[in-house]
Amino acid sequence: MEKDQAVYLADLLGMLESTMYDSKKLETVNGTLPRFHQWTNGKQTLAGYEVTRVDSDTSYYFLFIDWHRNDNYYLVVYLHNKSSTAAELRVIEEIDGIPHIIWKYTPLKRDGKNNQRKAYFKQMFGSTTVQIKIPQTPLEVEGFLNQLFRLCQNRLKADKIVDVFDFEK
Repeated sequence: MEKDQAVYLADLLGMLESTMYDSKKLETVNGTLPRFHQWTNGKQTLAGYEVTRVDSDTSYYFLFIDWHRNDNYYLVVYLHNKSSTAAELRVIEEIDGIPHIIWKYTPLKRDGKNNQRKAYFKQMFGSTTVQIKIPQTPLEVEGFLNQLFRLCQNRLKADKIVDVFDFEK
């Protein structure tokens, strides 16, 4: 996404007023997020938030970052333990004149079971492509977060499905 789109989304997230979510802004230093994770060190970061869904006590970090240092900004969602990312979102497309973030489930595990993961994701969630409407007002941010949390939880569930079911039989 372009920098102005990332700034817009980061600003909206900063205006969150919700009883469902608690949001804490992370401190950036000279436009970076020091000592967060080795993958973020030194990269231009517009903003970062720790967002917690109050009813489930589930938390993610939302970073608006120049992920590949090429002036193409991402909304990177990190797991709360910072062990990995749950989603890296960068594509914005207009659908019926309304901007949406488009994300595609593309597992890249090296165990030969990615086709099973994709099939599960598609069967359970309708498609491997997720379209999330970008909020137009601060009142729409809660719904935006609902969809992002669902995307992350579905992705994690699909990634682990091969540990739950034995597809070899």
